[in-house]
Amino acid sequence: MLLTTIIVIGLVLTLDLLVGEPPNAVHPVAWLGRLIAPLDREWADSERGQRLAGFAIALVVPLIAATAAGGLVLAISVFSPLLGALAAGLVLFATSSLRSLLELTETVVAATDNDDLETAREEIRGLVGRDTSTLSPAEIRSGAVESAGENLADGLVATLLPFALLAPVSLPAAAAAAAWVKGVNTLDSMLGYPSKPHGTGSARLDDLVMWLPARVTAVAIALAGTDLKAVFRAREWARDPPSPNSGWPMATLACVLSVRLTKPGVYDLNTDAALPTVADGERAVAVVGRGAVVAALLAVVLAAGITALAGSLEVVIS
Repeated sequence: MLLTTIIVIGLVLTLDLLVGEPPNAVHPVAWLGRLIAPLDREWADSERGQRLAGFAIALVVPLIAATAAGGLVLAISVFSPLLGALAAGLVLFATSSLRSLLELTETVVAATDNDDLETAREEIRGLVGRDTSTLSPAEIRSGAVESAGENLADGLVATLLPFALLAPVSLPAAAAAAAWVKGVNTLDSMLGYPSKPHGTGSARLDDLVMWLPARVTAVAIALAGTDLKAVFRAREWARDPPSPNSGWPMATLACVLSVRLTKPGVYDLNTDAALPTVADGERAVAVVGRGAVVAALLAVVLAAGITALAGSLEVVIS
């Protein structure tokens, strides 16, 4: 199963780099988003009632995604283990994203280099949710670089780690875990705002789920930038963003690149450095890309450890 896990992870990364994300019409995450959209409404007259409804949503919706993915892989595996492994890989592919993140970051950075600020402000909306109308070119680049670091955790590492943890034991369980995490992330991105009490449960669950992936991503970025000490330097600013997790990959990337990353009025990371130049933005794309490879290698090491542990347990039981 370890070899199968390695092949599936390699296939998924290769497929992402060659193809990118599927169109929304056939993207399972987009289908999930359409399922969630009608849930974004008032469920009760009181804030407490809204929160209770939100916790129920946070419990049920990711389970629907997990059941669908795991059930599909299990059903296909009954007929053909090979096709089952392929189906598990397609689930991981659908729940992860790298190429689109890197390409969009490159587009935003290049637009600031060409003084095409309207394009930069338009394109960066796919990366950040802040008001970009008054941002300077350097602040736009900062937003793009921040998002590249944060979304490496959300878009790849968060689903890759549980998949690697479970795949050596059960591919259906691995696919279900990846889908469950993506369900949690998608709920948080759509409902997890302070203005939406029914999103509180989704936000809290996402904070819990992303605790480890965010920190693993920080380590992967530091290794990719050949500056492991950047993780320790990043501790000074990692807790400044409102999210308990996003600051780790962002602050580590800021330290690796020796740049300042800021969301005006919210947080300021690596404050002694200057805001990123175009060259810094290009380096950020390269570091995040290498960070994805490092994260994949760490996932393979995790899978190997689980395989060895499972083998030891079998020997003890027998």
